[in-house]
Amino acid sequence: MRLAILGSGAVGQSVADLAGEYGHEVVALADSSSAVVDSDGIDVDDALERKISSGAVGDADPAAVFETDYDVLVEATPTTLDDAEPGFTHAKRALEADRHVVLANKGPVAERYEDLRAIEADSAGSVRFEATVGGAIPVLSTIEDETPQAVTAVRGVLNGTANFILTRMAAEGLDYEHVLAEAQDLGVAEADPTFDVDGTDAALKFVILANVLSDGGFSLEDATVEGIQNIPGSALDLAAEDGRTIRLIGEATREGIRVGPRLVPENGALAVTGTRNIVQIETRHAGSLHSSGRGAGGPETATAVLSDVGRLPEL
Repeated sequence: MRLAILGSGAVGQSVADLAGEYGHEVVALADSSSAVVDSDGIDVDDALERKISSGAVGDADPAAVFETDYDVLVEATPTTLDDAEPGFTHAKRALEADRHVVLANKGPVAERYEDLRAIEADSAGSVRFEATVGGAIPVLSTIEDETPQAVTAVRGVLNGTANFILTRMAAEGLDYEHVLAEAQDLGVAEADPTFDVDGTDAALKFVILANVLSDGGFSLEDATVEGIQNIPGSALDLAAEDGRTIRLIGEATREGIRVGPRLVPENGALAVTGTRNIVQIETRHAGSLHSSGRGAGGPETATAVLSDVGRLPEL
């Protein structure tokens, strides 16, 4: 497949870097202000080195990506809320040109799922979005294999930053602010960690899961969300005395989405530590399926993107 990649952050760069290992060719790569385009295949190493040295991947306008001869648009720009722009328009433009779209950007499928599916229905192209939920963990493909109709609920831990903070608070008896600062120093938390610690990032992922189970109908405003900012260290101490701990747990069903701190058994499946994620998929016929792994990171998320590309039919 010939890939046109929009977004040159950690995920976009990793997709470009790994595409050749998966048998695909990168014909365009864009960041917010520039692009490099070549229908015969770009020099990925050169583009990535240029990005590091100058902050731009090339000399072309980012819109030039849509003018090249590509099979799959990889949308890896930052997630935005409400109207999910510009990611939604990027996906729309590709589908209207009868091209496939693979999303790492959560916005279009969390906030405008029905609109996206309606455009897909009139296109020869398809939309896939494994990378929007759980990084390298095959959550959506597992639901697809089981069929959404056979899945009754999905729950788990889907934010590594919040999980790291809670793990450290419990293990070292430290308070929230101390551990947050440590996470920022280590690069586990962003300079502005709001979306991670207030539950928004996890909620977006569970909104996507609810949309998959119900074929749409949900956006972030439908989720009940509580973050971890107000959890005192003493709450974790009390939980430990009872053989339990606290994790930021999300749940998606056809009835709705909930994300918030929950007590879980200290040695239970949901008590993953550090930045690991875990998902439990409850099914009608196969019981409870568990998957755990790295839920974020450039190479990890890129493997989900490229797995999706491999599932697409030839146009």
